[in-house]
Amino acid sequence: MDHKEAIMQAAIELIVQNDGHSEEITVREICNRAGVGLGLVNYHFGNKDRLMEQCIERMINGIVERFQHIQESTQSLTPFEKLEFLGNMTLDFLFEHCAVSRISILTDMRAPKDYDNTNRTYLAFLPLVAACRPDLDESGVRRKTFCLITVMQQMFLRVGTVSRVMEVDLTKKENRKAWHSQILHDILEV
Repeated sequence: MDHKEAIMQAAIELIVQNDGHSEEITVREICNRAGVGLGLVNYHFGNKDRLMEQCIERMINGIVERFQHIQESTQSLTPFEKLEFLGNMTLDFLFEHCAVSRISILTDMRAPKDYDNTNRTYLAFLPLVAACRPDLDESGVRRKTFCLITVMQQMFLRVGTVSRVMEVDLTKKENRKAWHSQILHDILEV
């Protein structure tokens, strides 16, 4: 394994160990775990923040790839039920991994890329939205999918405000599930 990969793996292990609180991890800790000198973090990544962003992106990528294979495990469900399932799985992940999810979403917003985690999530939802609304043209499906992903991200990032405004405690899984189902009905108009 090369030094860059050793640093990435050490940082990911520490992120997991610290429940996603990357701000509590030092470059010294990462380098000690990776068995490399301190200067290699700056050499390979520029700084600790860029290293953390890349590590979190890698962690989220694994989850997004699972989303893209959702069709195989939910064949008996209707398209709407599949969309509910995928949405609830997404929201559960966001709320169970708050620190990592917040960094991932905010990084995607600050520096969007063609294949960032937000776009990959959008692409995983797109065929399910199309299956729920076969009457829509491609543009309409894209708009509704965009709205759905945006609402889910904002619900997570602004959970306190959204919970107050909507008068529902979205930190509770059963409330999120019911709210998500209603949002799906509202956005998809089904």
